[in-house]
Amino acid sequence: MIKNYFKIAWRNIIRHKIYSVINIAGLTVGIAACLLIFTIIRYELSFDIFQPNYKNIYHIVTEQKSESGIDYNPGVAVPATEALRLEFPKAKVASINSSYGSQITVNDGSDLKYNGGKKFTENIGVVFIEPQFFDIFSWKWLAGNAAVLANPNMVVLDKTTATKYFGNWTKAVGKSITMDNLVNLKVAGIIEDAPSNSDLPFKVLISHITWKNYASVYNYSEGWGLLSSSHQIFMLFPDHTTQNDIDKQLKRVTIKYYKSGLKDHLIISQPLSIMHFDTRFGDNLGDHITTNATLRTLSFIAILIIIMASINFINLSTAQSVGRSKEVGIRKVLGSSRKQLAIQVIGETALIVIGAVILATIVAKISLPYLKNIASVPDDISLINGGSIIFLTLTTLVVIILSGIYPALIVSGFKPVLALKNKITAASIGGISLRRTLVITQFAISQLLIIGTIVAVNQMDFVNKADLGFNKNAVLMLPGYTDSISLKKMQSFKQQLLQNPAVQSVSFTSDAPSSDNNSASNFYFNHSEKEIGFSTFMKIGDADYFKTFGLRFTAGTGYDVSDTMRQVVVNQTLLRKLGIQHDDYAVGKTLRMGTGVWATITGVVEDFKTNSLREAVKPIIIFPSKKYESLAAVKLKSNNLVKTVAGIQSLWENTYPEYAYNGFFLDENIAKFYKQENQMALVYKIFAFIAIFISCLGLYGLVSFMAIQRTKEVGVRKVLGASVSSIVYLFSKEFMALILISCLIAIPAAYYIMNGWLQHFAYRVSLNIWVFVAAIAVSVVIAWLTVGYKAMKAALVNPVKSLKSE
Repeated sequence: MIKNYFKIAWRNIIRHKIYSVINIAGLTVGIAACLLIFTIIRYELSFDIFQPNYKNIYHIVTEQKSESGIDYNPGVAVPATEALRLEFPKAKVASINSSYGSQITVNDGSDLKYNGGKKFTENIGVVFIEPQFFDIFSWKWLAGNAAVLANPNMVVLDKTTATKYFGNWTKAVGKSITMDNLVNLKVAGIIEDAPSNSDLPFKVLISHITWKNYASVYNYSEGWGLLSSSHQIFMLFPDHTTQNDIDKQLKRVTIKYYKSGLKDHLIISQPLSIMHFDTRFGDNLGDHITTNATLRTLSFIAILIIIMASINFINLSTAQSVGRSKEVGIRKVLGSSRKQLAIQVIGETALIVIGAVILATIVAKISLPYLKNIASVPDDISLINGGSIIFLTLTTLVVIILSGIYPALIVSGFKPVLALKNKITAASIGGISLRRTLVITQFAISQLLIIGTIVAVNQMDFVNKADLGFNKNAVLMLPGYTDSISLKKMQSFKQQLLQNPAVQSVSFTSDAPSSDNNSASNFYFNHSEKEIGFSTFMKIGDADYFKTFGLRFTAGTGYDVSDTMRQVVVNQTLLRKLGIQHDDYAVGKTLRMGTGVWATITGVVEDFKTNSLREAVKPIIIFPSKKYESLAAVKLKSNNLVKTVAGIQSLWENTYPEYAYNGFFLDENIAKFYKQENQMALVYKIFAFIAIFISCLGLYGLVSFMAIQRTKEVGVRKVLGASVSSIVYLFSKEFMALILISCLIAIPAAYYIMNGWLQHFAYRVSLNIWVFVAAIAVSVVIAWLTVGYKAMKAALVNPVKSLKSE
């Protein structure tokens, strides 16, 4: 019996090739898209869950309250580590301190000052780490053990880094490397690489006590008043410990140890399970974080795509059922039950869906290498595994149920008398209202994605072209160091750069005007003994900082050449938060940060974007401090940049032979702020195209069926004088009406969703009415072209042939 069902199902699929191809194509594209989305979501949800104590590990962080709101910092003051060990005797505590952009030199016996050894710059993954870290996190040791990190000047490398440094990781133990041309380290152990789905991608792990021994170089301080995002703490709690209990105890710890020093600080816990998705603390250990909103959006799009593909199937299957009325009538007369007929129809659906799933897997496999363009996934991400097999199985069952149940009920419900008399029509099977509803749903989804695409593309275009308040173009950034030797070479290097006719200006600074740096301090204004109720953020740069980046003064001027903070420049936001409305008023006033000296305000600059456009402009103080000015910013003429950069690199390597060259352009670095948003805009583009493709397939199938069903009607109309345009209108008018109705549904939904997405940006485009008009126009044009082609073809058929057809 089952064999007979599948034999007949196969014959029906072959007999109706066009409809079968349309159904399979729609399902293939839809399921392939969903499989790729599932692969992205599964990868993002897998971060660090491989840790055995995953559910009991917490990241200890800081909440900072001020008059302007609440800020979050992933760091905790250095003495908090021992305090937490004392206050939580049953928990395990470990701290790390990250060093970003460190240079590692592999010693070859030559003098490092004269370009000896291989040099590597590690932007992330270099940490000073306590051995207790490995009591909390599980790591595979290939050589050595965690105990080696209890001794000073010891380093542990991961397998890939050890291979990169020494050619073969098995040869690394016992060798030496030098960090920042200053700290000599002995390789005492090798660990397995951190998986790509870890927010702790440590490569170079230096014993924590080494950090303490080089306190002045790496900003080690045992004071509770210094807070750095680089110093972070992790804790492992016993089973059944709740976050609420942890935070209650942490509040008591904060009150006890901070005392009256920093009343606005509160130490809180962040479960490891949410660290990858918590944007409050930024992304400062791994290479990216994501948001639950992003994953929900992707899931929502996947569901919509599957629904659209299933709608196609339902529409075509119910329309085709008219042509099977005689077959069903004969089967019923010969004794077939309704259950048997329903099983047969579902069997046909299953054949098509299973075929589509197989093809979808192939399409997804081919598309996999391009997945990294729309998501932050590794090159070697797996497509087929246990999770994806379960997903495909469930998807197959869901699509069979969604696509097969209703057509099965329709076909199995035919009355044999009417079926044998050919009295069953598309109007009599009760599916017209449903098909109209499904067409409306399908195009509402398409318009939702079209609107999302237009808004996302406009926002990212706005972001990429926005006036940041400074000049980011053709500014070459040269990361350097501030050891005594480098500081002595600074002025000479600057003068040599300025001799190059392609160089317009040079400034030594701590970072660019717009960066992910959020160094902040409490401060006092105009010799007041009362601390201001909000923190100010700091930018450190020499006197040429303003010229190099093209900052615009609204009052006063820049400060004099100096190695220390004696004069400062502030931005307008700081003044407005102080209640000062006239910029000239601030010039000549004084300002002091923390316990520092009073400095004179020499000028006020127009607000510039201090971070990404997701965030509002922060209050800023700009001042010189030579010991922190490790970054050279070189403003270049835009012509012949390749040759100019090559010359600057050569000059750098001759001036600083002990350091590797790592120059980059500022505008490229700023573009990285919006990597995920640009990826999301691309996702909308791709899936809007897929939605349109599936919609057009379904529409084409329905119009094709209508053309066959109305062949004689078209012939009669043409004989009676109907024009081609009137026949095209006959076919298209209903669909145009349905599409306009779908607009009324899609527009409010799209407005709600995209308005919510735009709220993530402090600076954003407005949702103008033309966005929705454009989406409607695109949908109508696409639908009309799809319907019009088939309708035109039907209208041009010779009426003699039409009237002869049965």
